[in-house]
Amino acid sequence: MNIETMSLGPLGTNCYVVHGTKEALIFDPGGEADKVKEFLTKHELTPIAILLTHAHFDHIGAVDELRKAYQIDVYLHEAEASWLEDPQKNGSLLFMQQQVQTEQPDRLLVPKKMTIGEFSIEVIHTPGHSPGSVSFIFHDDKFVISGDVLFYQGIGRTDLPGGNYAQLEKSVTTSLYTLDDNYTVFPGHGPKTNIGFEKINNPFFTL
Repeated sequence: MNIETMSLGPLGTNCYVVHGTKEALIFDPGGEADKVKEFLTKHELTPIAILLTHAHFDHIGAVDELRKAYQIDVYLHEAEASWLEDPQKNGSLLFMQQQVQTEQPDRLLVPKKMTIGEFSIEVIHTPGHSPGSVSFIFHDDKFVISGDVLFYQGIGRTDLPGGNYAQLEKSVTTSLYTLDDNYTVFPGHGPKTNIGFEKINNPFFTL
């Protein structure tokens, strides 16, 4: 399994393209759809889904362009099902001159193990940064895409609508920190890290 990291959109959100030999999953395309398309074309990859860790504007800016270009489904947790088309809920009304609106998700995520094409993923609900935040765990390859829940020596902000610090602490300590120490964490912003390092060095939540 391979993972390509692209810093996209107005806040440099990490978009991830997880791929095998032919198929690919797109996570959190925050903008600049052309860069994603260029990578897919260059490596002769066929995207089969767009998966969102949550629906803040900086994670969804290229969703509709990519969805329409490749005719693929968008997955999002049910708690934020209405956020894609609502600039107030997704935050673009507050932080952007240009509002971000996309069509509703095609499929609603629930916590479970799921298979999309050749990819096996466990979806876990990790609220706190936002009510519908999820993390995507690839157990076979020992990595997790954590969105804005857990960063390198940091955590997601909780002062936005729907944010809750106590929920975020629970999500990190009882869900993500239960993974083996050698699991790599691919966050929504900034460099990758791993579970073992964060347990010891994260200044917000350590074990």
